[in-house]
Amino acid sequence: MTKKKLAVVMDPIAEIIPEKDGTLSLLLEAQSRSYELIYFEQQDLRIINGIAMGSGRQLTVEDNVTTWFSLSDKNEIPLSEFDVILMRKDPPFSTEYIYTTYMLDLAESSGVLVINSPVSLRNFNEKVSVSFFPECAAPSLVTSSINHLQDFLKLHKKIVVKPLDEMGGKSIFVIAEGDLNTNSILEIITHENRETVMAQLYIPEVLEGDKRIHIVDGKHADVLLARIPLKTDNRGNLVAGAQPKTQALSENDKRICNLIGPKLQASGIFFAGIDVIGNFLTEINITSPTGMREIKKYADYDVVGIFFDLMEKKLND
Repeated sequence: MTKKKLAVVMDPIAEIIPEKDGTLSLLLEAQSRSYELIYFEQQDLRIINGIAMGSGRQLTVEDNVTTWFSLSDKNEIPLSEFDVILMRKDPPFSTEYIYTTYMLDLAESSGVLVINSPVSLRNFNEKVSVSFFPECAAPSLVTSSINHLQDFLKLHKKIVVKPLDEMGGKSIFVIAEGDLNTNSILEIITHENRETVMAQLYIPEVLEGDKRIHIVDGKHADVLLARIPLKTDNRGNLVAGAQPKTQALSENDKRICNLIGPKLQASGIFFAGIDVIGNFLTEINITSPTGMREIKKYADYDVVGIFFDLMEKKLND
C-alpha cells in the first residue's frame, strides 16, 4: 500500500515550543498513521511556468522537548504530488502570506486537500470575521479612526483594542474611560489613523477564561480550553502566561458553534479555533489554531485524532 504524503508549511520547526505546539501534535498523529511527512517553510515554495513547486525535506518527529524533529536534505517536489498540505504558518498575516496562498491555490486546483483552503485564509481575517456573526459576537468596531475609537470607548466605558494581523496576544490593549494613556495607545496602534484595528467591548468574564473551542469540518469538539489570565496581565493567551483549564462546552458555547460551523465548512475552513469570552464570540482563528496539546494532556480528549478521522473521510470520499 502506497504511503499517503502530507506536507506542512510552517515557521522554523527548530524554534517552536514543542510541549505547546499544535502543529507538532498534528505531525505526530500523521506519522503514527504512516503518512510520509515533508516540511516546507514559506520561502521554499515557488511557481515555475504555472506549476507550484517546493524545496521540501523529509521530516521525522518525536514527542520530546529536546529532540523533536529531524530533517533530510532538500528535494524539489511538485505540490501536486501531495495528498494533504497543512498550511500552519503563524501570523502576522502579510503580503508574503498572501503570495503563499496563491501557490497553494495551484496545489488545490490539482486535487490536493489544502487545510485550510487558501481562499478562506485570504478572505477570513481572524479578527474581522466575527463581524459575519453579529448575533453572537462581542460589540465591536473595525476602523483606523482615532475619533471613532474614542467614541466607542465613550459608549462602552471599557474596551479591548487589537491589531488585525497578529496573534498570541501581541499589541492588545485594554482601555478604560478616563485612562490618561488612551490617546497615546490609539495613536500607536493605528499609526496615527493609518492602520485599521479592531475594538471590542471588554468582557469581565475573561477573568474566568478566554475559551478556545475547536471546530473540525463544521462540528465542535466537546471539550474546550479555558485560558485564565494572570493577575498581572489582561491577556488570556498561553504565550502571555495564561493558565490552561479544560472544561465542557456550555449550551451557549454549543449555540455559537452550531451557528458558525456550517458557514466555516462551506467556506473551506476545515479546522478553526474560535475564541469565546463569557457569552460572546471574539475571534475565529484559522491560520494555525492551537490548544489541542493542552486538551489532550489535561482532559485526555483527542482533538487531533478527530481531525485526522474526519480528514481521512474527506480524502476517501
